[in-house]
Amino acid sequence: MSVNYATLGELKKGSYIVIDGEPCRIVEISRAKTGKHGSAKAHVVAIGVFTGQKRTLVAPVDTRVQVPVIEKRLAQVLADTGDTVQLMDLETYDTFEVEKPEDEQLAAKMQPGVTVEYWLIMGKPKIMRVRSQESF
Repeated sequence: MSVNYATLGELKKGSYIVIDGEPCRIVEISRAKTGKHGSAKAHVVAIGVFTGQKRTLVAPVDTRVQVPVIEKRLAQVLADTGDTVQLMDLETYDTFEVEKPEDEQLAAKMQPGVTVEYWLIMGKPKIMRVRSQESF
């Protein structure tokens, strides 16, 4: 599981954070000023990368949080197996199965020979976009 650490105050909208063991993309972040007692707080609203579930986190801005390391890689679609797609990494030539994207337009393009960009987030792959339509 590859993660880095950052303080909550360093993160901004569009960054990624791990909340309850799930990598999430921050969609909203607000900071409350320091009060009479205690430190400034950050209120984070994030959407799970794999589940699409909305998660929130309220903590002091100096809290150290986990930030997932995202590897962006290319793969070729080998086969469409219903709910999953079989891919071959274009660097390592490893073959593996990934869940089909939820986006209907993207899922329709999952044909053998198509090159896709996938992200490896905390050891789990997710197809993000189609790079090219031509076969090799």
